[in-house]
Amino acid sequence: MNEKQHDSQSLKAGVAANSKADVHEGHRVQTNDATNTPPSDSKLRPSSVGNGIATSTATSAIRLTSLDVFRGFVMFLMLAEVLKLSKLIEHFPEATWLEWVKFHTTHVAWVGCSLHDLIQPGFSFLVGAALPFSLVKRQQSGQSTWRLYAHAAWRSLLLIALGIFVRSLNSPATNFTFEDTLTQIGLGYFFLFVIARSPDWWAPTAIGMILLGYWVAFAANPPAVDFNYQAVGVPAEWTEHQTGFASAWNKNGNLAWRFDTWFLNLFPRPEPFLFNRGGYSTLNFVPTLATMLMGLVAGRWLLSEPHTLRRLGRLAAATAIGLSLGWLLNEFGICPLVKPIWTPSFALWSGGWCFLFVLVFHLICDVWQCKSWSFPLVVIGCNCIFVYLLSWTIEGSMISALHRHLGTAIFEIRGPAFKDLFTGLAVLAIFWLLLFWMYRNKIFVKL
Repeated sequence: MNEKQHDSQSLKAGVAANSKADVHEGHRVQTNDATNTPPSDSKLRPSSVGNGIATSTATSAIRLTSLDVFRGFVMFLMLAEVLKLSKLIEHFPEATWLEWVKFHTTHVAWVGCSLHDLIQPGFSFLVGAALPFSLVKRQQSGQSTWRLYAHAAWRSLLLIALGIFVRSLNSPATNFTFEDTLTQIGLGYFFLFVIARSPDWWAPTAIGMILLGYWVAFAANPPAVDFNYQAVGVPAEWTEHQTGFASAWNKNGNLAWRFDTWFLNLFPRPEPFLFNRGGYSTLNFVPTLATMLMGLVAGRWLLSEPHTLRRLGRLAAATAIGLSLGWLLNEFGICPLVKPIWTPSFALWSGGWCFLFVLVFHLICDVWQCKSWSFPLVVIGCNCIFVYLLSWTIEGSMISALHRHLGTAIFEIRGPAFKDLFTGLAVLAIFWLLLFWMYRNKIFVKL
């Protein structure tokens, strides 16, 4: 997820108190009994498939722990920014392994991908993965087609508005920008919903068409040879410039940047939009939709594929395809792997990792039923929207309050080098206890 802007404002989100089985309306598997048995060859067999969604005559349901764990893992990685692990190498330069820690707890400059760069793709992927379960639940409750589409449209608008809200926290006026994670998901969510209501072949077809079309659009619009990158916020010492064909994906010289210099200036702003400092763009929602569709495919497999080995095999195959295609496109200069503009190679590479995470968590938690270790992540994953808004609104204020009331000496007990780390651990502990209290009291923030 993009770099956060902390301030002292707090956000009141709508809260719904529901049973734990109804959290986030989905990723529930229909079974023929009321036990918490794992999805297996006899537990995931749908009675029919219509409009790309498996349905069942069973009346009981269980949640897939794997999706809650994956969601909790993604949100933990986002919250862990508060630990500032990337700064430890400054205090211990002789510990070369901290270079690896720094790399994977920060975004890469432009080309490449770290673990930190997989947070936003993971969040987006899980939106798609949960949708088949949500649709089954809504259809079984008797909701009309009109109501289903109206709810999808409302959710899209609300996500867009929340994204703009959090990006405006430190601004004197509304900051009309559309690169936030929630906004990006909102821009593509209605299209995701339409495809989810369509035959199964629509989703993989749409993924291919989106990524190919997005690649062609960028490739056909390279920057001029004498393009002035410094005029659009790219430092003179920038070392990430691509040459030749790959230059079409350079920072603030690409098609998405040109679109934003037109689109974002349609909205009221104190001064004209010239560039985004990180190179992020509105059009990222297009390949982000492809990432959500990958999640939709995974969710359908988890919901409706009755054979465990075949289900795991499909996830493994998708992992191999995504990782290999993403790597090859980048390695041979066909399409650089760039997260800030969500290039097709990045969508494939990050999607491959998401399939792998689903495969591993599904195997461990749902098939093998080894889930006791995952409870801390489940607590986080069951309130992911609240976690996201929490990190944007009060994280900075929480740090200030801890230092103000407890002083800094307690956090420097092992030396000044560990002040940020121990402060961050305290913030994480407070956040988790709050989430645990909400979990125990069946309080879940939903859209």
